[in-house]
Amino acid sequence: MESPKDNNKDKKQISKIWPPKFNILWIYIVLLGAIAYMWTSYDKRDPIKSEWLKVKEQIVVTGDVEKIIYVTNQNRAEVFIKKDSLFKYKELFGGKEPKFGPQFFFIVSTNFNPEEQFEQVLSQLPEDKRFSFESEERTNYLGRAMEWLLFPILLIGLWVFMFRRMNKSMGGGGQGGGGIFSVGKSQAKLFDKENNTKITFKDVAGLEEAKVEVMEIVDFLKNPKKYTNLGGKIPKGALLVGPPGTGKTLLAKAVAGEANVPFFSISGSDFVEMFVGVGASRVRDLFRQAKEKAPCIVFIDEIDAVGRARSKNAGFSSNDERENTLNQLLTEMDGFGSNSGVIILAATNRADILDKALMRAGRFDRQIHVDLPELKERVEIFKVHLRPLKLIEGFNIEFLAKQTPGFSGADIANVCNEAALIAARNNKEVIEKQDFLDAVDRIIGGLEKRSKIISPGEKRTIAFHEAGHATVSWILPHANPLLKVTIIPRGRSLGAAWYLPEERQITTTEQLMDEMAATLGGRAAEELINGKISTGALSDLEKITKQAYAMVSYMGMSPSVGNVSFYDSTESSGFNIGKPYSEKTAELIDSEVKRLVDESYETAKKVLNANMEGFTKLAEQLLEKEVIFSEDLETIFGKRAGNQQTITVDPVNEKENE
Repeated sequence: MESPKDNNKDKKQISKIWPPKFNILWIYIVLLGAIAYMWTSYDKRDPIKSEWLKVKEQIVVTGDVEKIIYVTNQNRAEVFIKKDSLFKYKELFGGKEPKFGPQFFFIVSTNFNPEEQFEQVLSQLPEDKRFSFESEERTNYLGRAMEWLLFPILLIGLWVFMFRRMNKSMGGGGQGGGGIFSVGKSQAKLFDKENNTKITFKDVAGLEEAKVEVMEIVDFLKNPKKYTNLGGKIPKGALLVGPPGTGKTLLAKAVAGEANVPFFSISGSDFVEMFVGVGASRVRDLFRQAKEKAPCIVFIDEIDAVGRARSKNAGFSSNDERENTLNQLLTEMDGFGSNSGVIILAATNRADILDKALMRAGRFDRQIHVDLPELKERVEIFKVHLRPLKLIEGFNIEFLAKQTPGFSGADIANVCNEAALIAARNNKEVIEKQDFLDAVDRIIGGLEKRSKIISPGEKRTIAFHEAGHATVSWILPHANPLLKVTIIPRGRSLGAAWYLPEERQITTTEQLMDEMAATLGGRAAEELINGKISTGALSDLEKITKQAYAMVSYMGMSPSVGNVSFYDSTESSGFNIGKPYSEKTAELIDSEVKRLVDESYETAKKVLNANMEGFTKLAEQLLEKEVIFSEDLETIFGKRAGNQQTITVDPVNEKENE
């Protein structure tokens, strides 16, 4: 027996689908049905072509002809048969009586005199068999009209075709619709109760602090009296800021799934078009729709595409389309008019280039930083992405999270998918720990290239180069400890080393110097063993040069230069060309950078000379096994103190012909 609730549910479902929405296709169906009915009911037979002599000798003499009409301008005569005599001609018309005339026609020459010919025939026939004849001139008005209208119809058809194509290419099927005539309409997608996303805050792992702030906005929309009773006002906007792949858009999707209010989603690039004024028009139309459905949320993804600071864009001018769009956005978000009930969510990974007027309170009251996940958050993210995967029993998720620090949520999703593909490629029933480690290696270092031809001499140089990195990083107390090193080519690298330093927020001078020494360990090893250097240290030199210049000119870590920093985090200088210091200071910076690099290089050589036996043994093992791990270094050099958490890669560059 059905419950009253079920009956009510069925009634609601029926009310949603009835009455059905109007569709122009119904008109086409009715017209086609009417044409089909008329075609089947209208039994018209084409007249049979004949000759005058045949008509005169075989048809006229029988008395069956009712009348003959002679069309003077067509040299054509049409013969109409009496209704009582139609049955005689069934066989000629497929077994059916031709109800509509003419039944026969014949063509005559210009010399044919119809009056003379017809009078002669009539004079020979008795009165009951005589027929009437008429002469007329016919004009094909339809044909004349088609001649005049054919060219305009072709032009109109071509015009409609071109604008339909333009409509598709410009996104005419979006929210605004209508093609070029509604190009100024908003392209935002609307998500409401009937068309809502199924992503909730439960699907967003980690990001606990960011979720708290966003959930407060959602809670305000659900329970406004809780805040208004105390005199509070809903935040007008929230800006999600963070590196790529950290889950900013996913967080916005969760808001759409949780808020139970209309949710408009649009990309910053959707505002800007090739036509002048389109961006500002789309902004106006978006906020008009939002105000009609208030309270609601508007999400603008990659807002930096339209919100770039006006003073920092060399392309901006007084009539620039992007600037006009930004000005309209600023006005709509917090201008002279009222904009209550509309909350703006935006996401960007380039908050430093956004316009200050856009960032101020009243437009974006909150900046929610979505940072790279920490160890605990990575565990939660792995749990989400590992749900659909078939894992081996007793799989340790925490171990996997420790192997992937610095990875964003998107990177973790890629690792899980890559591990599943690797396991499937090896015909495994379940995904094992090694599959995930191989996936991490492939994502960081690239695909293994065992088929690459490397000479024995080059292979020995690569082995000692990587062994130099490993030895120095293991011995120096503040350097990044090694996790794994390989001389198997990966991607564009001939060899690579994976390091696991601790996750820290601040770094000391000693730590940076030890890291630079470990980076230069490969070049130092080549010089000590071979007595000459190679191009394999290109990426190492690039890395330590940037690091040394940052230490001197940004971080104030040089006693000679002092506690000054020439780093401009706000980029307020715009496009001013030149250095913010004198030539004398520039020379001092260069000399200090060289001093730091030389000291690190000497440190690396001292460490290798002091541990030459273990260093050589490690290189020989690397030549033999091609891949060695931290356990091998522990066997050779002994235990190393320090936490092992973060992965970085130090590749050996391919040889270049310079």
